[in-house]
Amino acid sequence: MSLAGKNVLLIIGGGIAAYKSLDLIRRLRERGAVVRPVMTKAAREFVTPLAVGALSASKVFGELFDREDEHDVGHIRLAREAELILVAPATANLMARAANGLVDDLATAILLAAKAPILMAPAMNPAMWAHPATRRNLAQLTTDGVRFIGPNAGEMAEAGEAGTGRMAEPTEIADAAEALLGQPQTLAGRHIVVTSGPTHEPIDPVRYIANRSSGRQGHAIAAALAALGARVTLVSGPVTIADPAGITVRRVETAREMLAAVEDALPADAAVFVAAVADWRAEETATRKLKKAAGTTPALALTENPDILATIGHRPDRPLLVVGFAAETDDLLANARRKLDRKGADAIVANDVSSEHGVMGGADNTVHIVTRDGVEAWPKLDKSEVARRLAAWVAERLQGGDTA
Repeated sequence: MSLAGKNVLLIIGGGIAAYKSLDLIRRLRERGAVVRPVMTKAAREFVTPLAVGALSASKVFGELFDREDEHDVGHIRLAREAELILVAPATANLMARAANGLVDDLATAILLAAKAPILMAPAMNPAMWAHPATRRNLAQLTTDGVRFIGPNAGEMAEAGEAGTGRMAEPTEIADAAEALLGQPQTLAGRHIVVTSGPTHEPIDPVRYIANRSSGRQGHAIAAALAALGARVTLVSGPVTIADPAGITVRRVETAREMLAAVEDALPADAAVFVAAVADWRAEETATRKLKKAAGTTPALALTENPDILATIGHRPDRPLLVVGFAAETDDLLANARRKLDRKGADAIVANDVSSEHGVMGGADNTVHIVTRDGVEAWPKLDKSEVARRLAAWVAERLQGGDTA
């Protein structure tokens, strides 16, 4: 039993899918897990603590201000003793509170205090799952290192409703929990540098040149590498998303600052350059705001920024594995192949960022891994899944010594 003796804290959210949590408890215990359930107030409207307690053979926790449980700061104890925190169902409300660090009950207090891996199984109406607010919360939680299973497509509880929003089946969730707890630390002892986000190149005190990058893909890659045991240094341009947990972050503004931070972080076993670095900067930065004058347009002289990927790729003490990203709108693979040698990279992750693909700032990505051996095409994936696959790809190359 691969979950034998593993302490799984199960947070049951308040949705109709809560009835599946009863079968989930049974599936987890069949695999040997010790299940400690936490029920939100709304969850108790769908399933009873009596049923949950009977199936888990454990006390059911639910109150943040319980005199008996909180005499020793019980929510911290529950968070610390868990080897995995599983949220099923993860409702839109519960995801929103967790994404924003709001603590108003025992479940959210545990999530904020958690050091163990967190796996969420979302369940909600398809319109709620597709809503921009939920997508933002999903992206934020992914950046914070939370893993997700589902939701699946199918019929909803509401008559005539169908789409993506059904909670994953209990066996799927148990499989995901097993995979997460059994995930080998294939990058333990490795140091990896990741760049993420845009750079801002000042024109004057209020204006700058930049690229359209949210940093979501780079931050997700940093988190995925850390999950495999790597010591990660994340060099991030200006972003509005949270830093991944447990990672050294160096914040920069400009391309020159980013290059200096990367060089300062060396030596490293691998470097993954995801940042959308501005190719040019103003030749001269005005110390005062440039004022508009009717009928005239100020001349803006540009100069080339340092090429961070090429600079590191051609260093004699370069990392064993150098991976660059190529954001292209035309001739995707041809441009990526040219960059491979010109920049001294071992691989180029090429992605089409033309407007119809919605990659820049979006939740999904479609990439091709271009190496000297050929092209590996991946399907359209959530950026968190791209990150996990790329982290596994990096680990495989470093383990096998294959960096060409």
